[in-house]
Order: sequence, then structure tokens, then C-alpha cells
Amino acid sequence: MLDEEMFEQEIDDDRLILSTRTEFDEVENILRPKSMEGYVGQEKVKNNLAVYMQAAKLRGEPLDHVLLYGPPGLGKTTLAHIIANEMGVSIRVTSGPSIEKAGDLAAILTNMNEGDVLFIDEIHRLNHTVEEILYPAMEDYSLDIIIGKGPSARTVQIPLKKFTLIGATTKAGMLSAPLRDRFGVLCRLEMYSVSELAEIVTRSARVLGVEIEKEGAIELASRSRGTPRIANRLLKRVRDYSAVLGHDTITASDADLALERMEIDKLGLDNIDIRLLDSMITKFSGGPVGLETLAATINEDKNTIEDVYEPYLLQLGFIARTPRGRVCTKKAYEHLGIKMTAKQKRQLSIFDEDDE
Repeated sequence: MLDEEMFEQEIDDDRLILSTRTEFDEVENILRPKSMEGYVGQEKVKNNLAVYMQAAKLRGEPLDHVLLYGPPGLGKTTLAHIIANEMGVSIRVTSGPSIEKAGDLAAILTNMNEGDVLFIDEIHRLNHTVEEILYPAMEDYSLDIIIGKGPSARTVQIPLKKFTLIGATTKAGMLSAPLRDRFGVLCRLEMYSVSELAEIVTRSARVLGVEIEKEGAIELASRSRGTPRIANRLLKRVRDYSAVLGHDTITASDADLALERMEIDKLGLDNIDIRLLDSMITKFSGGPVGLETLAATINEDKNTIEDVYEPYLLQLGFIARTPRGRVCTKKAYEHLGIKMTAKQKRQLSIFDEDDE
């Protein structure tokens, strides 16, 4: 029997199944594919981009500006690097919050070469003033800089070399209409299937120099919440368990044991997801319960619940949003093994009728 203390995880406040980038993703760059052939999944996006890139090459022009949007951890940054690589140009990487002043953006754009790619992550968080400077840069490849103040102020136009802006966002709805309309190519990234994630896990294991059985990759992929970043992160932790067990190859039983010890169940729910569902059922009879009340009950920030926990629970159909608050569905009761009372059944049927 293995010593329980061997597998204590010092995770601090981060969750292993967070889809946002954390300290656990230090080796993420080496796992990123460098070409479209190595990029698994997102077939529609890949096929469309391949056409657009080939057409741009035939015309001898830079690729049109690209907006990549979708949940975190699906490969938007990876795709931006692949586009630059396929187009044979350099890429400059930055993020919306890090560009604080118009001068910061001007410094980046004036130092770019013909056809280069500027990748702005979290582009929805761009400063409003910076965003307005970006408009003429995207449309006319020029910067309009105001010199001086008051009556003596004048506008100087600085020409730029043609470039491709690739913006990435998890919240496309927060982009202003003028900025969104200036992107010629819009690509939505979807959640991955278990088979696609298993292929990613197998490839990542090969890069990390680890052997993994097909069943082990599937077991790991099925608990990764449809997100490659989570799959790669769990692979690295399962690798540790397998090594301590003295196994040269990660098996399905290794993956199951490791993930059970990390309190990640068969659907990829961890202890916080379970606590949220259990609180709704045991303390509020399944709902409806307001977001602020739920946040206070499980001692979590309401924005964290809305942005991190809820999306996957909604995707699984375990909770539903109603005008009066969140409610647990029949699937949530079944997953937790809790029998619904007559009152809860009646209450849930009322919400189902309201939805119709």
C-alpha cells in the first residue's frame, strides 16, 4: 500500500483543473506544436486558416487581422504562433493589460517588419485610449500621434509596415464593435472531444519522454474538461504518480489512482465543484439561489464562480440559470447520488416549464 503522505499536493490556492494559465504550466511552451499538422482538433478553424494563409501568400500580402475567441486553455496562443510560423514571419507577443499607454503600442508597431504578427492576448482588456490608436494602425497601417497641447496641437501620421494583428479573447462580447469589425478573420475555438484530448495527451507524453497506454490517455482525457491545457497539466501530475509506483508506462489504473488522489472525478469535477453542487442541494434545496449567496456559502468570489466553475457545470447540464437564481438539475442529483425529494422534483419541474 502506498504512503498517503507521498502524494500530498502543495497546490496553494490554485486548482489543477483551472483552464487559465498557472505556475503548473511552466513547460507549456515545449508541448506546443509548431505546425498545423501537429495541431490536434479545431478542424474547421484550421481548414479555413489554411485557405486564408495560402491566398495571402499567393498575393504576396500579410494575412488579414485574425480574432481568436473561446474558453481559456484551448490553444489560441499556440495557434497564433503556428500562423506566424506558417507565414514565415516573426511574432511579437503581448497582452491587453500590459499595454498601458499609447506610446507602448506605438513602440511595438514601429519596430515591426513587413508581414510580422502582433499577438495581443486578452485583447478585450485593452485600454480605451490604446484601442483608438489601434484603429488606424489596423485599417491604414499608420499611427496618428498628437503632438503638443491646446491650439498649437497637431496630428502627425507615422506610416507603418503592413502587419497582421492576432487578437485572443475569452470574452468576445466585451470587445467594442469598432474593434471587432476591423478583424477580417473571426475564429471560434470549441471544446475538445475525449478522442482529440487523448491524441494530445499521447503526443505530449512523447515530448516529455513518457510512455502512456492508449487506455491511460483516454482515462486522463475524459477528466480534462475538454481543455488541452488541463490535460497537459494532469499528465505531468499523473507522470509523477506513475514514476513513484515504479512503472515505465502510464496505465489506465495509474491515471485513475492519481486523479482519485487529486479528488478529480470521472467527469473532471474536483472538490470545489462538488462542494458548490452539494451546498446548492443540501442548504438551498437545489435552488434557486443567488450568486452572491452561493459565493458567501462556499467562501468563493462571485466572479470566480461565474467565470471558472459555472461554465463547465452549465456545459454538463448540472446547473441552470433562472431569473431567480441558480438551480441544480436532475443530472446533478444523480451524479452526487442524492435522492430528490418530492418538493425538489416539483420545484425543478416548475423551472423546466418556465424555460419552455
